[in-house]
Amino acid sequence: MATSTTRRTVPYRRKRAGKTNYKRRLALLKNKGTRLIIRRTNQHIIMQLVAYEPDGDKVLVGVSSKALEKQGWKHSGKNTPAAYLTGLLLGKTAKEAKVTKAILDLGLQTPIKGSKLYAALKGAIDAGLEVPASEDVFPQEDRINGKHVKNKAVATDFEKLKNTLLKA
Repeated sequence: MATSTTRRTVPYRRKRAGKTNYKRRLALLKNKGTRLIIRRTNQHIIMQLVAYEPDGDKVLVGVSSKALEKQGWKHSGKNTPAAYLTGLLLGKTAKEAKVTKAILDLGLQTPIKGSKLYAALKGAIDAGLEVPASEDVFPQEDRINGKHVKNKAVATDFEKLKNTLLKA
């Protein structure tokens, strides 16, 4: 009697690990534009402008909220004002790299209206990067400015650093 063998296709490693949604990635890559990737860690906000190439994605510009320390930011790298300033810094470096347009890529993170991810996006847009987004998803100005934080020095340091980044 012949035994029937069942063939099973093993999914890609990154799909098995829950790191990549290949259906969403393919949809983003079909646009053939530069992707603005925003990732949130426990301590920082990481933003990159990435272009697709057949032999692997190429990072054109990359900025982390850790880079704000060099600019004089002494506060948390994971709060809403830090996310906005990271977006401003990315937009500024994108101008220097002559990148003007991008498409938002949040990966597997849940897009929540008014979150730090959208604060970072607003910073990039305010710096001059063209990214399609609705005004409804951005956080309120008080949250972006840091007026909701108990430490009132955050709001004053935010204004100083924002003006410095916008002037340059």
